[in-house]
Amino acid sequence: MRVLRGVFKMSTELDLEPVRQDDVATISASRPAASAEPHRAVFLDRDGTLIEDVHFLCDPAQIRLLPGAASALLRLKSAGFRCVLVTNQSAVGRGMITETRLEEIHAEMSRILAAEAALLDGIYYCPDAPSKEGFPVLASGDRKPAPGMLLRAAVDLGLDLETSWMVGDKITDVQAGLNAGCRSILLASDKEDLSSSEARSLASRYLLAPDLAAAAELILKHL
Repeated sequence: MRVLRGVFKMSTELDLEPVRQDDVATISASRPAASAEPHRAVFLDRDGTLIEDVHFLCDPAQIRLLPGAASALLRLKSAGFRCVLVTNQSAVGRGMITETRLEEIHAEMSRILAAEAALLDGIYYCPDAPSKEGFPVLASGDRKPAPGMLLRAAVDLGLDLETSWMVGDKITDVQAGLNAGCRSILLASDKEDLSSSEARSLASRYLLAPDLAAAAELILKHL
């Protein structure tokens, strides 16, 4: 399993799309011509998707798998999908936890999953805090909704983005998947306002599911 910190890229909001196009070109150029057929994948958000959403989770003891999450991973992996975690973790950028502590959290999460025989193929995280009002409008190429973590995983793990999916409980998860060229599923929750302009503008481009188990069912029906 690969556990990688997102590489920070500074750009203006308007530059995110050119950054994605450059990265897609890099992915294509970096794949050996004789490489094996790329794998399809399911990219997963962490909090509210795989584990319970604890506001700025700082203690590994607070980790709780969501009901049905481990069995959903097992079903997806049995169907040939790579399962890759891609998560914004601004608690690091805000100075609330260290990257070492975040790695301890992910190690404990992986241990809990392993006890259910459910393994992730990679963990990618972006530690950058979002830009604040009054500061220059800067964006990380890795912080969702930017697709940087997904693009990097595609290179590292040999993934086919066009046949892959992104699953998360925020519209930024959906956007990250779409920006990377994947299909996306939004997990319905009271945290996301589906009547927002962003959600409405993308409504025809993503599917809805109540939880990860239901999302896995949708993905398997689309095989």
